[in-house]
Amino acid sequence: MRQRPPRSNDDMYNNLESGRGGRGGGGRGGNGMSSHEANANIMESQNNDRISELSDQVARLKGLTLDIGNEVTEQNNLLDGMGDSFGNVGDMLTGSLARMGIMLERGGAKHMCYLVAFVVFVMVFLYWLVR
Repeated sequence: MRQRPPRSNDDMYNNLESGRGGRGGGGRGGNGMSSHEANANIMESQNNDRISELSDQVARLKGLTLDIGNEVTEQNNLLDGMGDSFGNVGDMLTGSLARMGIMLERGGAKHMCYLVAFVVFVMVFLYWLVR
């Protein structure tokens, strides 16, 4: 058996242009473009469409990353403020405990009984509210 040599893409386009590809008039359309030029134009328009879609997606991603960056900045500012607030609360608790220690040293057992009674009353009251 004899095999035919493989045809290149250029041969196929030449066949289309010569009129054997199904078009009359030498493979030229009504506007004088060959099928190769028409295919190139179609591919170019498809590429342009895809490029515009990609640029839209990139613009959306850019907006999203900017929004995320702004949100992170706001959250960092909030956390910094909370850290300062907790530092102030810690200082207040330290001062309160120091004053309570001084009060207990000066007042003796009487103030300690009042404190214990108050704590027990608060616990019973909270238990009654929750129940």
